[in-house]
Amino acid sequence: MTDASTPPLGRFLTLTDVAELLSLSAGEVLALVRSGELPAIRLGSIGQWRVEQAVLESFIADKYDESRRLALWHEAQYADVAELFGERRARP
Repeated sequence: MTDASTPPLGRFLTLTDVAELLSLSAGEVLALVRSGELPAIRLGSIGQWRVEQAVLESFIADKYDESRRLALWHEAQYADVAELFGERRARP
């Protein structure tokens, strides 16, 4: 994400930085923070929101895991019973 002319991001990111990294608007990121889905802290006298870079990485990993589980759930909904439990043989 960074090139030679852009300094690396620090430990704490602004909501604008997070929005740029996630390709979201700043308002969408603020909504994630206010809902508690994306943990953040308020710093300074005017209470600007900051997201720790490690927390953002964990949030992204959780979203990948959530997507994987949702895909498996949808796959299981359309699976045939025989696919889920194997073929059962009739008893003689």
